[in-house]
Amino acid sequence: MRPRQSRPRLLQAMIDAFHLPDLRRRILYTFGILVVFRFIAHVPLPGVDQAALQELFSSNALLGMLDIFSGGAMRRLSVAAMGVYPYITASIIMNLLVPVIPRLQALAQEGEAGRHRINLITHWLTVPLAGLSGYGQLMLFRTWGVIGSPPALQMVAMVMAMIAGTMFLIWLGERITENGIGNGISIIIFAGIVAGLPEMIQQGFLAAATGFPWGLVFYIIITLATTMFIVVFTEAHRRIPVQYAKSVFRGGRMYRQSGSTHIPLRVNTAGMIPLIFAVSIVLFPGMIAGFFDTGEPSIAHTIKLMFSPDTPIPLGLFYWGLNFLLVIGFAFFYTMVIFEQQDLPGVLQRQGGFIPGIRPGKQTATYLNQVIRRITWAGAIFLAIVAVIPFLAREITNVQQIQLTGMAMLIVVGVVLDTMKQLEAQLVMRRYEGFIR
Repeated sequence: MRPRQSRPRLLQAMIDAFHLPDLRRRILYTFGILVVFRFIAHVPLPGVDQAALQELFSSNALLGMLDIFSGGAMRRLSVAAMGVYPYITASIIMNLLVPVIPRLQALAQEGEAGRHRINLITHWLTVPLAGLSGYGQLMLFRTWGVIGSPPALQMVAMVMAMIAGTMFLIWLGERITENGIGNGISIIIFAGIVAGLPEMIQQGFLAAATGFPWGLVFYIIITLATTMFIVVFTEAHRRIPVQYAKSVFRGGRMYRQSGSTHIPLRVNTAGMIPLIFAVSIVLFPGMIAGFFDTGEPSIAHTIKLMFSPDTPIPLGLFYWGLNFLLVIGFAFFYTMVIFEQQDLPGVLQRQGGFIPGIRPGKQTATYLNQVIRRITWAGAIFLAIVAVIPFLAREITNVQQIQLTGMAMLIVVGVVLDTMKQLEAQLVMRRYEGFIR
């Protein structure tokens, strides 16, 4: 172990990382892939009216919010406008189908080979999902007068280009996972969000200069407090003590050995998936009503306002209240789906482990279900609060220019924590001092 340095631990860790050839190569490889990603995000589709596109995004706050996740690729309507989200959608669908379809269940239990097969199916499912998503996106932009009415062959070429852009980003993400640092798909999403932060910060300072300085200060305070809140709940878990007993034969005699460990049950097992489900459902009625809205008072106009995140209170409370409740519901739903797939009681029983004071089998399953339901309440309420924080920050500070969503903050904080842990593990493995307390 190297002697303790006078520099800050994180700075010293980065210096140590660049002193190690293998780790330095991984870090530089990751940065190189992200540079390629940023180039791809600037390759526009043919036949796009860029002036009309910029005017549309400047007048539509919802599109500006969605553009955050693509790192500006949607604002330019580039070949990477969909990002890796069709793959995320395919992964969620596969996670939901595995407990339902016996064949997929059997594949999931076949170890590494089964997981590889499921991953291959997920990739194949991504292609039609990307095609449908790309076509739908182009139809919306055509309705808004951004791309005109291209002939069928050109429309097919544009959809194929968007599918190719999405699959190329997925391939880049997998290269990061294999040869770089961190989870590649998550880092691609992270890079898209972070790429839009400088412009967002600039807009915030411009707003402060025109008369809202204290509003920006309070917004920064709320953002920092939310980040700490997310870190605490992302790392929070309940430790379930587990004991193992096994028999060892030595010299013709049987010796019984025992050991103890714990199962960390995360408070936020579902991650950001409930937010994705809730936002998708809440935005859908407003998008459909938008096709029939003429701007005059009507049922379609009222529905569009009710399901819009930009609607001021009191009508805006409907969107955020429904979003809050849906996040809680989906948090419980997705947590139970993941918990059933893990089959912790069965794994413990097969490995000879047991929870002290709880009988193996059905009683262990009942006990773990009770624990996961109790701690999921904390995780679900946490996610719901994070989901409505943008609305609360906007109403408290009156800062409208910064459109940082709770989902974006969850992704950024989660990716940073995961990457830091992997870097810490690489340093400790090479007998350098870590930096995470």
